[in-house]
Amino acid sequence: SLHNVVVMAEPPLREWKTSLFDCCEDCSTCCYGFWCLPCLACTVSGLFNENNCLPLCDFLTPAALVACGIPLIVPPAAISLRASIRHKYRIRGSLCEDMAISCFCVWCSWCQMHRELKAGAPVTVVQQPPQQHTTVINVQTNPVMMVNQNPSPPPVGAQNPVMFQNPPQYPGGYQNPPQYSTEVNAQLQLLQLKTSHQARNLGVLQSRPSIT
Repeated sequence: SLHNVVVMAEPPLREWKTSLFDCCEDCSTCCYGFWCLPCLACTVSGLFNENNCLPLCDFLTPAALVACGIPLIVPPAAISLRASIRHKYRIRGSLCEDMAISCFCVWCSWCQMHRELKAGAPVTVVQQPPQQHTTVINVQTNPVMMVNQNPSPPPVGAQNPVMFQNPPQYPGGYQNPPQYSTEVNAQLQLLQLKTSHQARNLGVLQSRPSIT
């Protein structure tokens, strides 16, 4: 049997649906990020099926490091979410670009990711080959019966079997004579034939007149 194989056509790389500075494309998202960026970041994390509190690491970790005298401003949650969105929806870009945008323009980065997730994922095209019908042909020939055109002659003495007027009675109350093999039946028929000839010869001798 033939199995149909579903071929998944891998979509090519594409660009973001909106550029980094397309604030006018969705004014509500820009206002949301401008007035409450932590809330927008938590919303993006939830839309991507991640923990809603994950972006809080970007705001608490730098503050704690600056208090300890370590000027670290790299937002780990923003970089990881942006890279994950690119790989999932096959968007062009690089990890270095994600780090640069997340460090120097984090507000625009969160707004761009929010607009991308709000628009929805692109439709994946599935190509399926046409159905292939299999025709089964029965090539088995019909059975042939062999007939022997030259049968072997019956055994000697079996051409004219002698019939008894009174069939012999067999012990045990059997109505039918017991079944013997082919050789035994041939010998019995030959014995019956000899007995019949002897009886005929005896009758001929008795019928002749005696010479005195």
